[in-house]
Amino acid sequence: MTILLSRARPRVLWLPFALLLASATAAAATPEPTNAAVAAVIKADVAKMVAGINAHDVARATAFDAADLVSMESGRPPSIGAQADREGLGAAFRYAPEWRLVLIEETVDVASAGDMAVYRSTYDENSVEQGRPFTHRVNYIAGFRRDPDGAWRVHWSVVCAQTPSHPK
Repeated sequence: MTILLSRARPRVLWLPFALLLASATAAAATPEPTNAAVAAVIKADVAKMVAGINAHDVARATAFDAADLVSMESGRPPSIGAQADREGLGAAFRYAPEWRLVLIEETVDVASAGDMAVYRSTYDENSVEQGRPFTHRVNYIAGFRRDPDGAWRVHWSVVCAQTPSHPK
């Protein structure tokens, strides 16, 4: 009987080790997204934000804001927090109902660790002033971070005009 117990005991110890090894192997087999895949996700997220801006839908335009967002734009003090960004965009939509964005070019630089990225772009901002169509070109850069829940969110952004507003 002692021989049977000694044989059974190693099997019992082997099972948890085998399960642990199988779990670690399965986790290692799940590759992290490539930088190109991360860049594609961020470009798609920004496209959704721009669609929200163009539809004057505050919720869609700010869907990727981090709670601690810092938004900076020339000519105004920074907005701190997602709620301040929502309020600011809501005011902008009421002030300039014809305001729309048109993408000119964009790029995403992803950190080698794959947990942060910088989105850089150029847009034309089109609006109407005193019944006349106006436009100006802006640069937009934003710092994205993959948050603990796996979502990519904007933690800071900067909008800077390249040109003054002028008639189209």
